Amino acid sequence: MITTHVLDTAQGRPAAGVPVELDIRDGAGWKRLGAGHTDPDGRVRTLLPAGAALQLGTYRLRFETRGPFFPEVSVIFEVRDAGAHYHVPLLLSPYGYSIYRGS
Repeated sequence: MITTHVLDTAQGRPAAGVPVELDIRDGAGWKRLGAGHTDPDGRVRTLLPAGAALQLGTYRLRFETRGPFFPEVSVIFEVRDAGAHYHVPLLLSPYGYSIYRGS
């Protein structure tokens, strides 16, 4: 399972309505697996299609942040355990961001 949330650290609250896309590396390019928008709590709970199994591989989360300096943020990470939960939050401010693997 892959989930995410976005926190607006400048405002001190979740960032609602942020478009998020999930892709998997496919050869030299990327294949779209899912997309959504953060809910009022700043979360996207379902990026993979219902019933889809998580595969080993390289994934990319792309956040359309529309910020003054970072109009988008892309995070590329490896899934090495298909049975694990990968929660990848984005902490966002106008001129900086941080990513980590949560739980």
